Amino acid sequence: MKKILGMAIATLAMVACGGDSKPQMSNQILHANGPDWVNRGSGAFGGEKGKVFYGVGIASGIRNRAMSRSTSDSRARAEIAKTLDTYVSVLNKDYMASTTAGDMSASSEEQHVSQALKTYSQMELSGAPIVDHWVDNDGTEYALAQLDMEQFKNGLDKMKELNAKVRDAVRANADKAFDELSSEEAKHNAAGQPAP
Repeated sequence: MKKILGMAIATLAMVACGGDSKPQMSNQILHANGPDWVNRGSGAFGGEKGKVFYGVGIASGIRNRAMSRSTSDSRARAEIAKTLDTYVSVLNKDYMASTTAGDMSASSEEQHVSQALKTYSQMELSGAPIVDHWVDNDGTEYALAQLDMEQFKNGLDKMKELNAKVRDAVRANADKAFDELSSEEAKHNAAGQPAP
């Protein structure tokens, strides 16, 4: 469970790196006949749907179609998890910077907030729908999962582990953290390096 949570959070964090700018192409092989999302890859992207975390899962070499579909779906959600991990770290950092201002006794609160946000992200990830599939000519299956930023923020009220002050601070910093990660991802993509 911890491994799945960690993967889910990490995926969201990577997705959060997309921002409102036009998505960069991923480093994977470009598929001329595939949909745009296959070539764009995972990340956090803004657009007509607002700010959304996307995960692209890939399954190849699996002859059983149901198993291939299930594997690509799981991997798409795992990609969102990777992004979520970084996203939650940025949210936590911003929250701690705004509330503790050098208070050394805040480390237990920081750990509590961080763990609660990671747990919450995992719950949200489990509801991330698979919105598209594509199968390449060689049988490789691709799945696209998405997690809406507004859904993520609106669900913060369900977090009974955090007091209202923390929830409000996290909600207030959610867009800033998304934009920060998106900017970092764009820089890494432009330099041909993997995203954080």
